[in-house]
Amino acid sequence: MLALTAGAVTACDGHDSAAKESGEAKLHMIDNGGHRLAFHVTPGHGSTIVLDSGGGEDSSYWRKLVPELHSATGATVITYDRAGLGKSDVVPGPWKVESAVSDLRSGLRQLGIAKNVILVSHSQAGEVATYFAKDNPSMLSGAVLVDANLPPLFTDEEIARLVAFAQPQVDAARKDPDKPRNRQLISTADSFVATNKAFHTVAWPDAVPATVIVSEKTPFDGSPEDARRWRDAAASFVRSGPNRTLVTAEHSSHDVPEDRPDLVLEEIENMVAAHH
Repeated sequence: MLALTAGAVTACDGHDSAAKESGEAKLHMIDNGGHRLAFHVTPGHGSTIVLDSGGGEDSSYWRKLVPELHSATGATVITYDRAGLGKSDVVPGPWKVESAVSDLRSGLRQLGIAKNVILVSHSQAGEVATYFAKDNPSMLSGAVLVDANLPPLFTDEEIARLVAFAQPQVDAARKDPDKPRNRQLISTADSFVATNKAFHTVAWPDAVPATVIVSEKTPFDGSPEDARRWRDAAASFVRSGPNRTLVTAEHSSHDVPEDRPDLVLEEIENMVAAHH
């Protein structure tokens, strides 16, 4: 279940104008602290929409949604590969959300993006989004949190349940640690307890509007108790601050962007329109 709650980038050049006309994404390799990250940029105007994948997934997770989103909004659309995934360099050791936030912030700044950002964050990326929003509220005009990890879920009791449930997956992953998804699962497991005890105390800034999409089945389709806790955490998050909306993705598994791309597209469009 760790895999599910965790999830179940060269400088700009003159080719960007051509990419903007064609709606094609351009690869930018961004350096941060000695490792490189792959950012894929489809240029537009107005808002910048950043799509952040769940644990074990790279930027290709959004490949079907990017052209539709760019066509519908005209905004700049960015996908990127977190460290160790896709075209981005591997960073050894346990997963650190602070490092993930630093990678995203550095990438956006090196791309010249400092405001009017809308984060669209799936699953584990909800943790990145929460810390990013806390530290950089002026960069954001809003967020769409898609069946995302949210602080209220991670009580000590729930963390213990998740660790116990995930142990067989982690043990299996350690037998093939070089596979990217396994490597990511192992690094997440190695820091899971400490990371999520800290995450439980983090507050989303009131200044940043958020739409929370929660799947009907949740990541815990086989565990009614954990599914209830997942839904309750989403509802609690929405109640705890202003400018927050809860939307249920009916008939959807945890993979809402794949099962209900229409709903994800609609909610991103609504966020763009509200802050255009």
